[in-house]
Amino acid sequence: MRPVTYSWLAVVVALACAAIGWLGLAGWMAALVLAASVAMHVAGNAIGTRLREATDRDVARFRPPVDTRPLPPQRGPNRLEQRTSLGRLVPVSAGIGACCGGAAGVTALATLTSSSPAGAALGGISSAVIGGLIGFLGASFVEIVRTSLGEAIAAERETAPGDSPADLWNVTGGRGTT
Repeated sequence: MRPVTYSWLAVVVALACAAIGWLGLAGWMAALVLAASVAMHVAGNAIGTRLREATDRDVARFRPPVDTRPLPPQRGPNRLEQRTSLGRLVPVSAGIGACCGGAAGVTALATLTSSSPAGAALGGISSAVIGGLIGFLGASFVEIVRTSLGEAIAAERETAPGDSPADLWNVTGGRGTT
C-alpha cells in the first residue's frame, strides 16, 4: 500500500479510538460497524475479482439467431421521446405547493411550538421548498400520464382495422354474441 493509504488508515483508527473513549459502548459499536464494513468491502472486492477472472468471455454462442424478416415501418419520435416542456401546469403547481407548504409550516411552527419568529420563518422556507417539490412532482406525473395516454389513444386510432386489440377480441364481427 502507498503511504497515503496508511495515513488515512491511521486517521480512521485514531477517530475510532476517540469515539470509543468518548462514547463508550456506542463507540465500540461504531468501531465494530466500521471494521465490519471494511471487511465486507475487501471480501466483496476479492469475490468480484475472482468471478470476473472466471467468467466465460465467449458470448457469441449465446446470441440468438439473426432474424431476417423486414422491420415494420418506423414512425417519427413521439412527444415522450423528445425533449419538450412540461407545460404551464408544472410551474403553477410548484408555486401553489410552495405557498401552501410555506403557509402550513409557518402556521404550525408559530402555533404548535414555542419557536421564535426567525425559527418559524426558517421552518416556513423549508416547508415551502418541500411543498414546491411535492407540487412539481405531482404536476409532472399528471402531465406525463396525460401525454402518454393521449399518444396511446392516437396510436390506437392510427392502426389498421383488424389490428387493434378491440378488433382482435371481437371474434363475432360486431354482433355482440359469441
